[in-house]
Amino acid sequence: MGIVESIIKKVLEKGTIIKKTKLSNSVYKIRIQSDGIGNYDFEPGHFLRLGVGIGKDDISLKDKVRSYSVWDINKEKNTLDIAIATHSQGIGAQWVETCAPNDTVYFKWKKGKFLVDVSADSYLMIGDLSALSHLYIINRNLPDNKQIESVVYSQDSTDFFADVDGSNPFDFHVMSENPSTEIVQKLNSIIPEMKGDTMVYIAGDSRVCIALTNYFRKELNWSAKQIKTKPFWNPDKKGLE
Repeated sequence: MGIVESIIKKVLEKGTIIKKTKLSNSVYKIRIQSDGIGNYDFEPGHFLRLGVGIGKDDISLKDKVRSYSVWDINKEKNTLDIAIATHSQGIGAQWVETCAPNDTVYFKWKKGKFLVDVSADSYLMIGDLSALSHLYIINRNLPDNKQIESVVYSQDSTDFFADVDGSNPFDFHVMSENPSTEIVQKLNSIIPEMKGDTMVYIAGDSRVCIALTNYFRKELNWSAKQIKTKPFWNPDKKGLE
């Protein structure tokens, strides 16, 4: 292990994988336990920067850490759950295929701005498989009296998985990659049924995030505060959060 990796380990928190579960054909759930989790000021929508390339000298420094949404947290047990898809076949996908319970992991909290916001009356959740766990935790932390609509998509119906409580609160759709036009067609019938103050969460493929943000801003004249967007990946870039 080189000097750089020694420094990385010192600045990241240390945890242990205590459970690994295959949720669907292409998604794993990883449960991490760490003493500091119970004391962290967690807000639904926070991420983890997780060391997935530590110990591999053939991997560049920028590829040693990936960001993942915190899907669930149990402060009493000092545990948190993340979901990792393997579609990309990137370093994170390779890591989750080979990691196992009792493995040591290194991570750092990332707050960001893609957080739960309870100020609207109606919510629209849009995203691909990479965004599903994040949209789940946002949805679980909205009051019961909120109207929730959704378009969650993947190219394969076997990719989808239930939330941590076993529920399936979203509408799943099989769509091709970058299906912005298909999504807008569905939104044309969904949006007129939304009541009161509205808000949309858009996450996943950066191309879809851009196209739908333009749709809401330019065609529907929604204000910036109504639109929450988080590109989790970009087909032309490597390691986009």
